Amino acid sequence: MKKNSPKIVFKNKKLTFVSPSVKIGKGVIIYEGNRIEGSSIIGDNVILLPGNYIVDSNIGKGTTVMSSVIESSNVGEMANIGPYSHIRPNCEIGDGVKIGNFCEIKNSKIGSKTKICHLAYVGDAEIGQNTNIGCGVIFANYNGKNKHKTIVGNNCFIGSNVNLVAPVMVEDNAYICAGTTVVKDIKNNSFVIGRARAEEKENRASIYLKGTN
Repeated sequence: MKKNSPKIVFKNKKLTFVSPSVKIGKGVIIYEGNRIEGSSIIGDNVILLPGNYIVDSNIGKGTTVMSSVIESSNVGEMANIGPYSHIRPNCEIGDGVKIGNFCEIKNSKIGSKTKICHLAYVGDAEIGQNTNIGCGVIFANYNGKNKHKTIVGNNCFIGSNVNLVAPVMVEDNAYICAGTTVVKDIKNNSFVIGRARAEEKENRASIYLKGTN
């Protein structure tokens, strides 16, 4: 481990592994349960909370990572990763990005200040700045034979449980409502909603609930 400064705090060094090839900046705090390998570079003032695996990746200044896996990728400054995020190879995560609980990012570029906070899969995508990706959003990048790319612009809102079926482009300032499946390009400043209207059948539930308890 190559240290740029002696001011590195290990909360429990016995329960931490740092490869000799790793470079660590100033003011870094590393909690127990971290494993850092390969050509990784940990920037100044990074906080690595418990339970991370980081390999061949760069973590920018002031970023916090918790209980996550980061492989062969670059994470910008002042980002927040985790808990339980998986950043797979060839990702570029911008400054101030939030990637949260149970999110998987693969072969994608995420613009600064974008949020992907809950239960989302982003694969083969490019997302602009200051965009919100809601809970359960899926970038459907594989049709069974080939991988395709999705592009989402700046300042977009992608609601919960949206499916983006690649190849597709969502231009800047678009708003896509929860539960929508997008299969064609969306123009700048468009409002998109695509849901089947719920139908209520009174006094029918007992037929389906019978014998289920």
